[in-house]
Parts: sequence; structure tokens; C-alpha cells
Amino acid sequence: MFNGLKNQPTFSFKKVLLVLFGVFTMMSAQEKFTNELINEDSPYLQQHAHNPVDWYAWGDKAFKKAKEEKKLIFLSIGYSTCHWCHVMEKESFENEEVAKILNKNFISIKVDREEMPHVDKYYQDVYNLLNNRAGGWPLNIILTPERKAFYAATYIPNVSKYGRMGIKEVLNKLADVYKFDSLKVVSTSLQIESALKQYKNAYKGEKKDLSLALVNKFVDEIENSFDKENPGIGTAPKFPHAASIETLLDIYATFKNDKALEMATSMLKAMGNGGIYDQIESGFYRYSVDEEWMIPHFEKMLYTNAELLSVYSKAYRITKDKFFKKIVDELISFTKIRFEDNNLLYSASDADSQVGSEKEEGAYFVFDYTLTSNFLKENGYNTEEIEKILNYFNITETGNFEHQMNNVYLSDEEVPPNLEKVKTLLKELRSRRQYPFVDYKILTAWNAMYISALFEAGKINENYSKLGLKYLDTLVDKLYVNNILYHQRLVHKKPKVAGLFEDYSFIISASLKAYDYTLDKKYLSLATKLTHEAKDKFYKDSNWYMSNDEFESMASVYDSSYKSSLSNMIDNILKVAILNDDLDLQELAKSNFENNSLLLASQPSSAAWLLRTLIGFEKGYINLKANKNMLANKILPDHPFLLRKVTDDDTYLACKVDVCFAYSKNFKEIIGEINTVIKDNEKL
Repeated sequence: MFNGLKNQPTFSFKKVLLVLFGVFTMMSAQEKFTNELINEDSPYLQQHAHNPVDWYAWGDKAFKKAKEEKKLIFLSIGYSTCHWCHVMEKESFENEEVAKILNKNFISIKVDREEMPHVDKYYQDVYNLLNNRAGGWPLNIILTPERKAFYAATYIPNVSKYGRMGIKEVLNKLADVYKFDSLKVVSTSLQIESALKQYKNAYKGEKKDLSLALVNKFVDEIENSFDKENPGIGTAPKFPHAASIETLLDIYATFKNDKALEMATSMLKAMGNGGIYDQIESGFYRYSVDEEWMIPHFEKMLYTNAELLSVYSKAYRITKDKFFKKIVDELISFTKIRFEDNNLLYSASDADSQVGSEKEEGAYFVFDYTLTSNFLKENGYNTEEIEKILNYFNITETGNFEHQMNNVYLSDEEVPPNLEKVKTLLKELRSRRQYPFVDYKILTAWNAMYISALFEAGKINENYSKLGLKYLDTLVDKLYVNNILYHQRLVHKKPKVAGLFEDYSFIISASLKAYDYTLDKKYLSLATKLTHEAKDKFYKDSNWYMSNDEFESMASVYDSSYKSSLSNMIDNILKVAILNDDLDLQELAKSNFENNSLLLASQPSSAAWLLRTLIGFEKGYINLKANKNMLANKILPDHPFLLRKVTDDDTYLACKVDVCFAYSKNFKEIIGEINTVIKDNEKL
């Protein structure tokens, strides 16, 4: 499967970035080809603005043209840091022969999946339906002029290889089929649309009784797919599955399930020592192409690092293992250096780096044995010391990557003395190469995910919560403008794209964590307001939709690239309900569990975050109420389903959503009552 699932630049780079953007725009007139994408803000669409393909952005102009000219639509979805998207662009979209076929027979539309995740989600479902497997990027869909899909593929090679038909042959065959038998094409597309509706509603009809017995089923399912030799879920390609790991940790925190903890921590250790983690500068790559966590696709996504920051923070708080805290500290440092710009965070960095006139995957990150050995020697290390360093980082003469290069991962060898000094030198050696392209979009959902993770890390070091608060205030200031939430912006431009369901879901979570940290009512008010606004915008006929426009794509409880925004929203609803004594919201959460009960009961491991949310629903969030002075500077049990709420009362009150079970003027007494409930909750 060809999966593109697959900085903070230096200070000087940040300053020139915007200048270069303007310069490149002015230079566009000198390019041989320029298409409609030159007018778009998306860095990904801008990358294709000088292809010979007559690309259009997703919108009425392209749709109208397709209908008027009675042409098929070639829809290509990707993102700026996707390796296989780059490969396909170089092979096909920069190829004038391919462009000629596309321009003659198709209206070509480019979509940035980060800009339009709802469009991407819909067509990923189409791909899954037609190919009976998960898709990825680039995603290429052929549509009728009425936007009905009848063909779906991921990477298509320029010529036939990898057991795949070449793109010119694919395009010509599809164009001929439509030319000579358009009625059959239209009929097929309508059948696909009908099947997709049935596919999406397959788990909606029958309702199952849900119980916490699903917790054991979830743990068993994870164990059945668990790689004990190279701890992780599944085989190659191997993904972090952060939502599943965090759910395992919260299961341990709630029920003291040792198996859940052991699987979670062993995965985190394997990834933290492996090649999926940048051992020199920190930051997790998107996924590992092998089952040993050795060789990644080298793109670094903000959401990957956000989710894993939260997971490693929880792992440290449970185990007190300093290894996990080291990863937490390194991740936050890395993100600040490579992704931060004025308290906002860029979305991703690329896998590829420029080498001469070409781009090569991983070129910035990998090490040559001889060059590294000589560099260390120049910096005063003797032969024995150099050998220890190279062995520790698994840098060998034969290499483990292309061109006998090495992606570093940690061995069981003795840790070299002054390890941080060694890493600093290796960073210096890297700096001779060009850092990969950074997608400087600011995405509301992904920034909010990282902010939430900072509040989790803040339970280790309060400075991280303070940083999260600063980031959140900036995000709200820049992307919640005149009471309108936006999906994204560029630092130097005003936001234009309306907020999507996932933006609401994750910024509500961040606001609730900010409230829990500060006890400032403005954060609870924001979370409450956005929750009701999301319900009004996205909840229709007992379904949640990913956007509030004419393109209807239902939100799903499946965890995919990151945790399900729908499962996360249900958790938000539970929290907002208890914090506001809102039984209507509690009932909404209950109906959402019922609507997804068949899926959750059938395979809880596919909806890990919903299973985790079910625990909060069944056991009931605990809410400690008192006035602000009584709650401030008090350390509560570190438990995933414990909240606090500021009231005017001078007595502590411990409540669930519909009942209060303890009260006291003494903090130790009320915490004792809460701990008793937490202990009782350990029983499934």
C-alpha cells in the first residue's frame, strides 16, 4: 500500500519565509506553466501551481466547467508533506504527456486533505468500498460531471509497475469508457453512491447493550494483534496507534489492569528507542515502514506528536519511569524549535530534502558511516569512542536505508559519555543539509490537540500548562474571530475557511483542560458555547457531520490518523454536561452511544477513544465543586475521570452528573470520599 500517511525553522528562516512566499508568487509569471492553484493559500496547492496540468481548486468554478464541457473530473487529494504525493507529482503531474491527456478529457481538481478533511473522508470511504482496504495518499478519484465517483486509486505510477497500470493507460481507458458508454458509467456511479450510504449506515440500525465488559474485550483484541517481539499493534507498516495506547493507560488508571499497562508501556519504550523517533532532534515520524520500528516515512506531523506527547505524559505519571519524562521534555523542545511561530504551530514537516537538483526521502535525517566517523574524529573523539557512539546509534558501514545510509535507532550498547554533547555534534553534522519543507498552515484542530497534550504534560511540569494556556489564548484570538471559529490560517493572512467539526471537537477539549488548570470561567463558557454551536451546526437526524456545507460527510467513531473527533466530542459532551448540570447534554451523549453501539460492541479496538469515553459514561465523571479559593493550589488524585468546578459554595461537594455523593468543609475528607469511589470503580 502506498501511503503518504505519511520546523520550526531557524529564526532567520522564519523571517524570510513570508518574503520568499511573495517572491515565488512574483516569479510565477516566469514559469512555463501556471494554473488556477496560484490563487490558493494552501502550501500543498501552491506546490502544484506550475504543473502543466490545468488544475482547479475544489469549488463551483471547476464543477460548472465539468458540467458545461461534459467532462469527467479527475480528483487528486494529498498534502504538502506526503512522500508519495511528491513522487506522483514528479512522475505524472509534471509530465506534459500526462497533462495533455488530463487537460483534453478531464477537469482536474486538487484538494489539500488537511484543508478539506471532510472531502477526503468521503472519498477515502469510496476507496475503501471499491477496493476493500484502507486508502491513503495520494488519493485519486474519477467522478462524473455530477461528482459521482466510479473509480478510486491511491498512487498510480507513470508507467505500469508494482502490479499497477500506468496513469496514461488508466486515463485513456476511463475516458474511452465514458465517451462510448456514459450511461453505464453514470449507472455504476449511482450504484456506488447507494452502496456507500448502506455501508455508512451498516452499524447505525441495530442497537446493542453496552457494558464495561467491553473493556476486557478491547484489551483482548489489542493483545491478539500485539507484536510481542517488536512491541506494537499489527505488522508493517506500523503506526503508533496513540488513541489505543492512551485508552490502555486510562484502563489501567481506572481498573488497574496490568496487561493493559504492560502493553502500553512496552510499545512506548519500543517507539521511544526506535527509528520512528528522531533520536537526534526528537519528534516522532508519522509511521514505520517495517515492523521493527526501524525505518520510518520521515514526515513529522503535529497531530502525531500531540497525541504521543499526551500518552508519554500519562505513562510517566503512572510509572514514574524517567524514560517517559525524557521523551516528554524532548518533544516539547522539538516542537517549539521546529513548529512554533508566534505561539501558533505549523502543521507538518516533509519527509524529503533537497539534494542537488533532486529531492530524496530522509536525506536530512540519515547518516553516512564514514562521514560521521570522520566528523567525530575531527571533533576530538578517538577510535574507541567513535566505535561506541556509532554502535549505540546503529550507524554501520552497510547502512539500513537507501544508499547505505543509516536512520539511527538505539541499541542495547553502553550509553556513550556526554550523550547530549554527542547529539549536539550530530545535529551540527545534519545542519550541513537542507531541512525539509515545512507546511506553515495553522490548523485549529491540530493546534488544539497539541495544547491539550501540554496540559497533560503540565501535570509533570507546570510550565507546560502555562505554555498551553499561552498557545490556547493565541489560537482563540487568531482563529475565533468575531464569534466565528475558523479551520485554518496562514500566519500572515486572515482566516477564510469556516471551522469544521474536528476544530470544534478539539478546541472544546483544550478549553476544558484550560478551565481545569486555571479555574477561569471564561474557558468553561467558551467550551459550553462551542459545544452547543457544534450541535446546532453539525448534528442532523441523529448523525454528526464533518462540515456545515452542501458536501455531506458523516463523522465516524473510527480512530484513523488520529483519535476520532466524534468520539472526542462525545467525551466533551459528558464533561460539559456534568460541569453545567445539563442532563439534556448527558442524554445526547447516551443517544450517541446507542447510535454507535453495534460497532463498539462488535470491535471496540477499532474505536478505542469511544471505548475510553464509554468508561467515563458508565462509571460517571466525578466533579469536585467548591469556591475558587478552596480549589486553588489543591492537588487532586491523578485520575482520567475527575473534574473540578468553581461555585460560590464554602463546602466541598463531590458529584456525578445527576447526584452528589459526599460533602465536607475539609479537603482531606472529601478527597478520601472521592478515592473510595475511585477504588470502587476498579471493579468491572
